[in-house]
Amino acid sequence: MSTWLLPENIADVLPSEARKLEELRRRVLDRFRSYGYELVMPPLLEYLESLLTGSGSDLDLRTFKLVDQLSGRSMGLRADITPQVSRIDAHLLNREGVTRLCYAGSVLQTRPRGMHATREPYQIGAEIYGHAGLEADVEIQQLMVDTLALIGLSEVRLDLCHAGVLAALLSDLPDAEEREYPLFAALAGKDVALVRELAADLPAATRAALVALPTLYGDVSVIERARALLPATPAIGRALDELAFLAAQVGGVDVAIDLADLRGYQYHSGVMFAAYVEGVPNAIARGGRYDHIGELYGRARAATGFSLDLREVVRISPLEARSSAILAPWTHDAALREQVAALRNAGEVVIQALPGHEHTVDEFDFDRVLVERNGIWQVEAR
Repeated sequence: MSTWLLPENIADVLPSEARKLEELRRRVLDRFRSYGYELVMPPLLEYLESLLTGSGSDLDLRTFKLVDQLSGRSMGLRADITPQVSRIDAHLLNREGVTRLCYAGSVLQTRPRGMHATREPYQIGAEIYGHAGLEADVEIQQLMVDTLALIGLSEVRLDLCHAGVLAALLSDLPDAEEREYPLFAALAGKDVALVRELAADLPAATRAALVALPTLYGDVSVIERARALLPATPAIGRALDELAFLAAQVGGVDVAIDLADLRGYQYHSGVMFAAYVEGVPNAIARGGRYDHIGELYGRARAATGFSLDLREVVRISPLEARSSAILAPWTHDAALREQVAALRNAGEVVIQALPGHEHTVDEFDFDRVLVERNGIWQVEAR
């Protein structure tokens, strides 16, 4: 039996869950299309240097690596699709102006993001390229909110953060890049003691600001507290102004400010946001601005987007996938075959009971049945 066991945090998706996942996937992609987002399908496997370009050490740690037996080069199984879509926009499409792209597919991660999380999320998301203004951030955040409402999630809280605040605090340090990742992790965990330890050798004003970041959480009034506690530099002032603007734009959700919510990947360069629902400890969707990845593929390109794990959403969405079906007998009657084909072409689920299995129970709800009346096959309530 041990030979049948799957790796930790890897699981099969069984029919009822798979049916619901596919139903939600179709709904979400149709919603993306209604906004004008075009579907792309990046490969599961890429050369490592392309897959991890500009993504930071956190994504590197989450990426499974292997050697290509054809070329001898190192390859990686994608742990996040966003950098791949950025490569497509910058390197393959190479369009002028605004480009809207979306995607859906499995990713594989070396470690789960939460206690009961899978290491094989089904990532679905949308990205908008070519516009540096906040209008693009407003659109992508509203699309995320609309998507969550579409899949039946209510009482959503949107947390806003800004990667530019930490970047501004570290901008004058020669080793800023080395310090950034451990500080990202400490701030995301709101570990004030660790933040204080990591900032022990920094100038007093920078150290005080970093220690204050985990306390800057709450409603939009936090922005004014941040103006009082953080250095009054142009970069920090601009970041707080952007947060104030965006907090007033998105409707249908409660908005909170959390200047330490830096979870995600290090490629984010501006506004970051996360969606939470009651009863779920982790964010169900995350996104933000990442303006610098494109230049590493040879073309500087403003970008913002969001993604969510559809397998996680399936667990908490109150929507049920359509499971009603029509039960039909198995005969060699040509008229029956024609009627079954017509019903299937009309979008109905028709299941023919194989001989000897007429009473087999499965997960479909047979609320109707095909019966013969006076030589004519017709659907009747069961």
